[in-house]
Formats: sequence, C-alpha cells, structure tokens
Amino acid sequence: QVQLVESGGGLVQAGGSLRLSCTASGIIFRSNAMGWYRQAPGKQREFFARITGGGLTYYVDSVKGRFTISRDNAKNTVYLQMNSLKPEDTAVYYCNGVPPRFRDSDGDYWGQGTQVTVSS
Repeated sequence: QVQLVESGGGLVQAGGSLRLSCTASGIIFRSNAMGWYRQAPGKQREFFARITGGGLTYYVDSVKGRFTISRDNAKNTVYLQMNSLKPEDTAVYYCNGVPPRFRDSDGDYWGQGTQVTVSS
C-alpha cells in the first residue's frame, strides 16, 4: 500500500523559513525521482521541484535560489527547505513522483498535503 505523508507546514512571516518532509512507504523509494507540488487557493496544482534517485535537482524559476530539495533514501524521505518565503508561496504542499505516479489505496495521487501560510 502506497503512502506519502507530508509534514512540516505552518504559518510564517514573509522572509521566514520552513522545512517540509515527505515520508514514503510502499514504493521503491531510492529508484524514483521525487517532486514537490503545491496548490494555492483558486489555482491549479503546480510542480516546482524535483530530485532524482541519485540526487540531481531541478527547480522552476519562481523558487530557484530560495528552496532546496533533498532526500534521505535510508529514511524514504524527501525534504524541502524553504527560505525567504513570500506570501505567494502560500499553498498546500504535496509530494509525489515526477511525473506523479503513486496512488494511495483510494486511487488518489494526492493526500492531505501540508499547509504553508506566509503572512505579509
């Protein structure tokens, strides 16, 4: 049974930092590229960061230089260090493969995610 559990979100002031975690079970974690996605209120979910099994990273321009994705294959966990947060980073954050490929027992790609709220 596949399970992806995101955590670490919260309320932070603009310019602050948060570290998100996503722990996976039921998948061969080390073999898969993992990514972070987010969905802001009223907007579509968007991909913004990826890390391969070997540690190569990619970021979209809006987060490049502020966010860092990393992984610990021994812990089946992918992390997202977010610095210099902006109000426009406010969203629910999710992880999955890239492209999304892991479904839970209900057939959904997306779990509850973790809420990040950045106040101005």
